Amino acid sequence: MTSREKIDLRGVKETLLITLYGKAGESRMPDSLLKDRFAAEVVDRIDYDFSRLKMRRDDLVGLAIRAYRIDQWTRAFIEAHEQAVVLHLGCGLDSRIFRIAPPAAVRWFDVDYPEVIALRRRLYPAQPEATMIASSVTEPDWRERLPSAGPALIIAEGLLMYLSKAAVKDLLSALTRRMGRGELVFDGFNRLGARLAAASRMVRATGATFGWTLESPRELERLVPGLRLVEDTMIYDPAKTGQFARFSLSARLAIHAMCLIPAFRRLGRLMRYRF
Repeated sequence: MTSREKIDLRGVKETLLITLYGKAGESRMPDSLLKDRFAAEVVDRIDYDFSRLKMRRDDLVGLAIRAYRIDQWTRAFIEAHEQAVVLHLGCGLDSRIFRIAPPAAVRWFDVDYPEVIALRRRLYPAQPEATMIASSVTEPDWRERLPSAGPALIIAEGLLMYLSKAAVKDLLSALTRRMGRGELVFDGFNRLGARLAAASRMVRATGATFGWTLESPRELERLVPGLRLVEDTMIYDPAKTGQFARFSLSARLAIHAMCLIPAFRRLGRLMRYRF
């Protein structure tokens, strides 16, 4: 019997287990959207008490929807740019590269803390077309390993809200300058959304805290000149996900309220920019 991988992560690093478990749990459902067998297999190989995260079915479905929407944007970008660069920031233990299965001409970079990249190497099969970079995304040195031209897709799922405003500005300004052209996709909260997320069962279990918030997607255009908003949507927009019926009644009512009340529409957003 294969020994299980002991996990000892805290704070922001531990939040990667929330997204991993969400995608794995949703992928085990008979009506799965994500169908992420890689995440499910990795969860089985990890020695960690996932019950401490207190995740419910709605959490699993919601995380899968977010990942699926970003996967859709990723596939569309690769289809439009055969020799694309994909930069997956704060990749954690996400198996996006396996879900996407990019063609060999695509140059893919997974970036995360050294201990997280070490885990990835032990838990996932090697991908010849992928380069794994072991570094905090806020450290500047690793950026020199990137190609100096696009087209590039920068993915920052579940990441930027944990950074400071200054760190977000520095990171995105440096990457867009270096890559020259491409797109940025990420999820973010406004101040109220961040407060609600910080109070959730899952985040409180890790002790992680939020930093950067975005009241309006246009704010990022001013923070990082050169970025231009292309798409901005609620993460769980029932008109776009086709997954609304999978949520519990209480979750469906909450999503309806978010759609109807302007102040709630920007609690949590998925955004796509071009540069």
